[in-house]
Amino acid sequence: MSEQQAESPRLDELEARAAFQDDLIESLNQVVARQDRELVDLARRVKDLETRLADLAEAASSALGGSGEPEVPPHY
Repeated sequence: MSEQQAESPRLDELEARAAFQDDLIESLNQVVARQDRELVDLARRVKDLETRLADLAEAASSALGGSGEPEVPPHY
């Protein structure tokens, strides 16, 4: 068997592995891109919730007379 024939299966295997790795890298890249979009969306939603919570806290503070502390009953 010639040297070239002996190397052919090795080269075929390496080419197949390289093609598989290219597909895997592309798949992982798509997952990372999707997760990045989800993280941006979640960060925006958290910011919106923080704003709403601050608005509710301000409204509650105004409803309690501006002190921000609940009124202590006289028997304490």
